[in-house]
Amino acid sequence: MGTRKYFGTDGVRGRVGDAPITPDFVMRLGHAAGVSLVARHDLPEGERPAVLIGKDTRISGYMLEAALEAGFSAAGVDVMLAGPIPTPAVAYLTRALRLQAGVVISASHNPYYDNGIKFFSAHGLKLADAVEAEIEAGIDTMGCVEAAHLGRAQRIDDAAGRYIEFCKSTFPTERDLRGLRIAVDCAHGAAYHIAPKVFHELGAEVVVAGASPDGFNINDGVGATSPESLRQTVLANGADFGVALDGDGDRLVMVDRQGEIYDGDKLLYVIAAARKSRGQGGGVVGTLMSNLGFEHAIARLGLPFARAKVGDRYVLELLHEKGWRIGGENSGHIICLDCHTTGDGIVSALQVLAALREQGQTLAQACADLVFYPQRLVNVRLPIGFDWRADAGIAAACETAEKELGENGRILLRPSGTEPLLRVMVEGRDGAQVERLVQDIAAAVKAALR
Repeated sequence: MGTRKYFGTDGVRGRVGDAPITPDFVMRLGHAAGVSLVARHDLPEGERPAVLIGKDTRISGYMLEAALEAGFSAAGVDVMLAGPIPTPAVAYLTRALRLQAGVVISASHNPYYDNGIKFFSAHGLKLADAVEAEIEAGIDTMGCVEAAHLGRAQRIDDAAGRYIEFCKSTFPTERDLRGLRIAVDCAHGAAYHIAPKVFHELGAEVVVAGASPDGFNINDGVGATSPESLRQTVLANGADFGVALDGDGDRLVMVDRQGEIYDGDKLLYVIAAARKSRGQGGGVVGTLMSNLGFEHAIARLGLPFARAKVGDRYVLELLHEKGWRIGGENSGHIICLDCHTTGDGIVSALQVLAALREQGQTLAQACADLVFYPQRLVNVRLPIGFDWRADAGIAAACETAEKELGENGRILLRPSGTEPLLRVMVEGRDGAQVERLVQDIAAAVKAALR
């Protein structure tokens, strides 16, 4: 990630009101991005670059949207406002409307009091590191073009409808979802007015949950980060499947009619197995957090497997590097490059459902060959700047655990890309051993902070 000050693994993110998520900073961020766009795109005389701005349902979205709009306009960039739409919808519409960039105002799965800004290129891809560094370099130089060259702003009234049709287009035209009752939990987020319509228009009977946003309830006990809520909805309504998205609609968790919860690894396995049965080549990209059982099951399918660093941008980079099409994270970010340029919760759910319809299987049957090792993740809050790698106590705890596990497990310590947390993960064949070791290492981390 170089020496960038503001951009993390998924744009600029933080608590609203604290730097950098303040209106003045976001206005300067918009201006710097706009200046970069003007310089990078050689458009016909008299034509200005244009960007699309979408957001999730957080109360702070109104404020940050206005700040971004002002910054882009001051740089001479036109703005198209899409309102609340999922992150992958911004990636799609930026391409479909032939715009120069897309911007999402969202903190994804975080609580309402956080927010963030992330960018997509004209091709619907995350910005390259060099472009983000260029934008950062211009943040402290706020200016304004002459009045005659200021950017204009307009609303896109049919943004949601366009994206609904795109999502449906990724489902096989010869198949439908008739006869299925599907519970759809939108996390009170950006997909609240979109996801239920997609599944309904493909023929399913839809039970809607988490679709009453009030600016404060996004991700609050609902959605992909709280799948137990969806589980209860599925069981209470006798649904065949449950689909849970996160606040910005790029993450997916599913539930079957028995109430079993399926994370990103399991769903990616279902998609990979279906593509293998169709004779589609390539491999599968997971992350450092992907379960060993998942890796072994992918190998049994006869598919190559590679691990990327945690973060969907790194999964995407490795997919492009290897020329493969599918990858994802156990958190529910799933990328199907034969359908979209970025991770998409709705599209991923449709790929899983299409696979099950094609094979005539339930989720349990499709995952029968997938046996996970017990895996335990503990988050420890760290002060900013704390060098946990240099602490002898943490290193000793990890070394002891690694010797005890041997070849039957693994340990991973990694800092969060979006929060001041150290994620401690232990995986092995024995669940009691895994729990004991992860607590030992977490205790060592906490002791180092005293």
